[in-house]
Amino acid sequence: MDILQKLTEDLAISMKSKEEGSDLRTSTLRMMKAALKNAEIAKRGKGDLNDDDVVSILSTMVKQRKDSFDQYVAASRQDLADKEGREIAIIQEYMPKQFSPEELDEVIRATIRETGVTNMKEMGKLMKELLPKVKGKADGKAVNQRIRELLEGA
Repeated sequence: MDILQKLTEDLAISMKSKEEGSDLRTSTLRMMKAALKNAEIAKRGKGDLNDDDVVSILSTMVKQRKDSFDQYVAASRQDLADKEGREIAIIQEYMPKQFSPEELDEVIRATIRETGVTNMKEMGKLMKELLPKVKGKADGKAVNQRIRELLEGA
């Protein structure tokens, strides 16, 4: 089942549900559906969204919420930070399984071996090869930081 179809079915179930906390889930699913619909409209008839497009949009939504979470924590607004955290968890349910730190390290090391990159000056070459492999499965900031650690330690 594709992500968009699962999202649509889960939204219908959530709307019918009377469970505590289903309001946040329903509103988050509606936001996700709206973002995907806007992206589909932006494509203007160039085909439907595929799973890669959906994962990219959901990754952007997670990144936005992580940024908001950090800002709320810095402003001592834990109530709003908690809400953002719950929204992140709901969105991530529809994304591919995230890499563990060990899995991420292995993918980065393998790509370093494939590309022959040895220093930070060649990081662009490495990122070009690595990003398609980790898209939607790892946070870009974490990937960038780990590459720096591995290249500077080498």
